[in-house]
Amino acid sequence: MAGPHDLVERIVHVGAGLPTAATFRLVSVPHDSRIIGGVDVVLFTGPLQYDLARQAGELDVPATYVPVNGAGLYAALLRGALGQGVDPARVSIDSIAPDEVAEAYDEIGLPTAGVHVCEYRRPDSVRGFAGFHERLHRQGATTAALTTVRTVATRLTAGGVPVLRMTPAASTVRRAIDTAALLGAGNRAQESQIAIALVSPVARPGPADPGDYRQQELRLLLHRSLLADARLMGAMVVPREEHAYALITTAGALSRVTDGFRTAPFVGRVRAEVGLDVVCGLGLGGTARDADAHAAAALDRARAAGTAAYLVDGDGVALPLPAHGRAASREARGPGTVAEPGAREPGPRSGRAPGSRAVRIRDRLVERLGPGCVVVDAETVAEILGLAPRSARRVLQHLVEEGLAWALPPVRSTRAGRPRQPYRLITR
Repeated sequence: MAGPHDLVERIVHVGAGLPTAATFRLVSVPHDSRIIGGVDVVLFTGPLQYDLARQAGELDVPATYVPVNGAGLYAALLRGALGQGVDPARVSIDSIAPDEVAEAYDEIGLPTAGVHVCEYRRPDSVRGFAGFHERLHRQGATTAALTTVRTVATRLTAGGVPVLRMTPAASTVRRAIDTAALLGAGNRAQESQIAIALVSPVARPGPADPGDYRQQELRLLLHRSLLADARLMGAMVVPREEHAYALITTAGALSRVTDGFRTAPFVGRVRAEVGLDVVCGLGLGGTARDADAHAAAALDRARAAGTAAYLVDGDGVALPLPAHGRAASREARGPGTVAEPGAREPGPRSGRAPGSRAVRIRDRLVERLGPGCVVVDAETVAEILGLAPRSARRVLQHLVEEGLAWALPPVRSTRAGRPRQPYRLITR
């Protein structure tokens, strides 16, 4: 966990009382510290700390945060009304979205004409919170300011503005801890998924000729080159068909040699060392059969599209992987080779940087829907990606975890069944 010390300690206290407390260990980290290694998931005290960590490139594991929702707003308003004479109908509120504030006030039967809201959108927006509250209070439009940010509360108090600090309710903290625990367990399961990479020459040779020593030599050189990568992944190399090979490993190991599934593996090294153009099909799955089927489908897609590699993940989503990028450029140049003039290596991979598999999925959705349509649901995603609704919901949840989508309030329907859950894609 990372964030202000007081909220971190509160989360630790709430977590210790959960029935599932024995299944995980909470480690508190100050908000100004780098995320320590060896953790399965990071739980931030709020969206500000989460976004700052993402911008700083400190996240290479799943992360989530404790939201401030209606329960935290209710508690702050009640404290103000009972203890400080605050008029709940004349306040300024930061961080919470206007529609959430409107819904909360509607539930308690209060008008919102005198309620002013400054929504949190990104870390830069926090800089305007204090001025927003101060201006309204000087104008006599509000009786108090409600904020989630400790530094904003400190500045307002020093300026004589009555302040109510909104903090997450215990029920919200419990749900956030449960969500973090599920993300951590899912990350471990995803890392341990079976991954199979099929590598085959672009131009399929004819039947092996015992007297064609050049063909035999190329096959041996390809095998040797793949073994070098296999050792890095702890993978097993198995001959597949007559001229192809299968590398069997885990999703976590394959992710590391593909820069988080952003570039095609093996292509650069094989071209540089063997002088042979190959195509790759990468498949993930919970079982060897699923991973193998996905790898075969990915290889067929890569051949048909004329691209270096394709990935078909455990949900059946297919994504192309180009042969360029940091990993491929290193392999293609080989050790000790000087880069071309003007060429520049991208910076170190940090967290879920643009170009990741999640970004590719987001971009595919935006491309199909158009930039003006950024709200989707599971039904839309299932239709575009050719998935079952259940798999589409997992894809959307993955986009949320990556910071590429926000879950909007559920849309209530007059029909029976679960409310429709829309998501807003983040395209900035």
